[in-house]
Amino acid sequence: MQTLPVISKVLRTPEERFANLPDFPYIPHYTEVGGLRIAHIDEGPRTAPPVLLMHGEPTWSFLYRKMIPVLVASGFRVIVPDLVGFGRSDKPADKADYSYRNQVLWMTEWIEMNDLQRLTLFCQDWGSLIGLRMAAEAPDRFDRIVLANGGLPTGTMPMPAAFRIWRAFARYSPWFPIGRIVKAGCVNGLSPREVAAYDAPFPSAEYLVAARLFPGFVPITPDDPERQNNERAWELFKRWDKPFLTLFSDGDPVTRGGQGIWQELVPGAQGQPHAVIRDAGHFLQEDKGAEIAQAIVAFIKATPVDERKI
Repeated sequence: MQTLPVISKVLRTPEERFANLPDFPYIPHYTEVGGLRIAHIDEGPRTAPPVLLMHGEPTWSFLYRKMIPVLVASGFRVIVPDLVGFGRSDKPADKADYSYRNQVLWMTEWIEMNDLQRLTLFCQDWGSLIGLRMAAEAPDRFDRIVLANGGLPTGTMPMPAAFRIWRAFARYSPWFPIGRIVKAGCVNGLSPREVAAYDAPFPSAEYLVAARLFPGFVPITPDDPERQNNERAWELFKRWDKPFLTLFSDGDPVTRGGQGIWQELVPGAQGQPHAVIRDAGHFLQEDKGAEIAQAIVAFIKATPVDERKI
C-alpha cells in the first residue's frame, strides 16, 4: 500500500450544522486516517453480516437514511462512511491534497483500521469509483457487491453529454448549491429540510473543494493518471466469482445502460436477479431507497458465500 498523503490544512464542519437532520438520528463514529478524521455510521448488531454503503458526489451518509432502517430491521449491520471532503469527515482545504488515488488510499486504510470483513458492498456514483477499487485492493474483505448507477471508467470509452455538462458546471459555475444539485438528480425531488441537510456539511465556499473537484477526477481520457489502476481492477473483476448484482435506475442520463458491461464480464454477475429501478433518478437511494434495501436483503439471503479466495 502506498504512503498516505500529508495534509497541510484541514477544515472540520461544526457539529451544530448537523442538528435536527430529518430522519437521520444516527450517532457518528470517527477514525483517524493519515491525520484526517473520517466519520461513519455503524448501526445494527456488531456480530451481524455487515453491509457497507458508499455514497458519491456531492452527497454524504444522509443519502442512505431510507435504506439503513430496512437493512437493520432485516438483521444486518450497516456501515456508512462519509468520504474525505464530505459529510462529517474532515475536508482538506488545499486542492492539491485531493485526487482519485488519495481517496482510494484513505478509504482503503479506513476499512483496514476498522478491520471490516465479509462485507456486502453497495456503491453508487463516486462510491463505486472508490468502492470498487477498495474491493480490488482487498478482495478477501468482500463477500458480494451491489453496483448502482456507477462504474469504473478507464478513460477509453466516450462519456455522455450530460456528464460533460456536469463536469463543466462543477468547474466553472460561480454558484454551486449542493442541496439543489442533489434535488435535481431525484425524480421525486426533496423537501426544504432535506435540501438543507445536503447543504449542512458546507458552511461556506471553502468547504466545497472536494465537491467541486470530484467530477474532474473521473477518468475520461486515455492518458488519465488512474487509467492503469482502474484497468488493473477490471482484470480482477473479470475473474470475480463472488455474487455481483446491478441495480441501475431508468432515469439517470449519465449511467443509464452502464450495467451491461458488468453483467457481461463479471463471472459472479451471471444468473443474478439484476433489476432496473423504475421511476428513479441518479440518486436512486432517495427515490427508491426502501425498494433497493429490500433487493439487497433478498440478494444476500439468496447468495451465501464460501471461503474461496480470488
